[in-house]
Amino acid sequence: MTSVRRAFAERFPFIEQARPAFVEAFFSQTREAELPAAAPICDEGQQCAHLALLLEGVGRVYKLSPNGREVTLYRIHPGQSCVLTASCIMSRQAFPAMAVTETPCRALLVPPARVRDWFCEEPAWRDFVFGLLSHRLGDIISVVEEVAFRRIDLRLARQLVQALQRGEREVRKTHAELAADVGSSREVISRILRDFSEQGMIRAGRGVIEVLDAAALRRLADLS
Repeated sequence: MTSVRRAFAERFPFIEQARPAFVEAFFSQTREAELPAAAPICDEGQQCAHLALLLEGVGRVYKLSPNGREVTLYRIHPGQSCVLTASCIMSRQAFPAMAVTETPCRALLVPPARVRDWFCEEPAWRDFVFGLLSHRLGDIISVVEEVAFRRIDLRLARQLVQALQRGEREVRKTHAELAADVGSSREVISRILRDFSEQGMIRAGRGVIEVLDAAALRRLADLS
């Protein structure tokens, strides 16, 4: 087994449940690609040229409003793929959002025709695509609920708490990046961070936020 096949099997275990003929066809008809950080993957309104199965790096899918405000729909990590891309390929519709790399990325690219053909022909691939759809649709619904029903300060507190849960004591993001994550503006995020700082919950510097009072942030994030 080549290094690419080993790396893929570690990230995407469905391939080990697939039929041997599919496995050979899969690796002969996909190609490996690498992109630097901040590279565009797909723009809104474009047809998807492939389905990327991520081996390394992080991608971000977001919506852009007419006034330039961003809201992050979800991020794609190793072992994952983009549900909107899969849906657009299956339905032959244009991509309804924007997608970029946040870090350098390496992926295997599946041609659209193969995405559709293998869905009908290979149970392991079909189960993978169905799992992708069910998991990511839940993420998107959560984003809609956050933006529609939760105050911005609570959403921002929740973002910082999630960073703590990942073992991070510092969040290395700009105010604009945090605004995109919670569906707000940079000015609003700057004001809320000043409030958090005055309450002793954080210390904010240029491009970095240090959590000082994790318990207070968790209490705020848990408010309905």
